[in-house]
Formats: sequence, structure tokens, C-alpha cells
Amino acid sequence: MAETPRLSPGDTAPDFTLTDDTGSSVTLSSLRGRKVIVYFYPAAMTPGCTKQACDFTDSLDSLRAAGYEVLGISPDRPEKLAKFRERDGLTIRLLSDPDKEVLTAWGAFGEKKLYGKVVQGVIRSTVVVDEDGTVEVAQYNVKATGHVAKLRRDLGLAA
Repeated sequence: MAETPRLSPGDTAPDFTLTDDTGSSVTLSSLRGRKVIVYFYPAAMTPGCTKQACDFTDSLDSLRAAGYEVLGISPDRPEKLAKFRERDGLTIRLLSDPDKEVLTAWGAFGEKKLYGKVVQGVIRSTVVVDEDGTVEVAQYNVKATGHVAKLRRDLGLAA
């Protein structure tokens, strides 16, 4: 299996500007001074992705209180992301990367195993970027369920 280059702690996070679920542009570098949890997921409104987005939404107030912003990125169009947000009452920012340029640059798109077959797709991943734009944590092939709780433990945040 060809490996997609992945980010590692200490790397500079590749900057990006993507459209969110409201049609606004979001640029990573405009969030300097805050820690940013960037998570990549395959598709809005699928069971695992919904669980993960709801977990991040449920944790958002406490994550923000600890200085973190949360951005969820998928190849879905902004219109679908808006439906996802409304359907599930999500408060995290959902960003659209239909060309998969950011997914690829961050190592979150490439070959993966799906039901025993090798396919090209979104690799469920979470990257934590510090206030200066440096990667602090990079986790790939994460599980949708229980991931936010594990991430909180990894970051030393109370459950």
C-alpha cells in the first residue's frame, strides 16, 4: 500500500482556506493564537461521522474553555454540511474540501482498507495545531466512537 505522507508533531501545519457550512471562508492561519483541533471524516450524515461530530459538539464548550477551536473537514459540499449541522444540532465548524487538496496535504486522503479491500478515500484523522501553527498531535485511522474522549485524555483535559 502506498503511504500518503502524514504530518508529525513538530511539523508546520499546512495553511488552508476552505468554505464552511454557512458559505463563509475559514483560513487556518487566521486562528493563530488559539489551539485548533482539525479532524477529517469521510462523509456527513453517516453513522460514524455523525457520532464523532456529536461528540465534538458535546465537548465544544469545554474544549473552547481550554483554548481549542474545532474544525471538521470532509469532501462534502457546504450545502450538505449545512443539512448535517441542522439535522444533528452541531455547533462545530464544518469545512468543505471537495477537491481533497487539504485532505491530501494533511495526510488524510489516500489508500486505506475498507472491508478488506484497498480503496482511495478519506482516512479518519485528527491533528491538533498549537497557537503558532505547529502540529502538536497527529492521529490517523482513529475510531469514530470514543475518539473525542481519548483525545481529551491525550491532551490532558478532564473528561
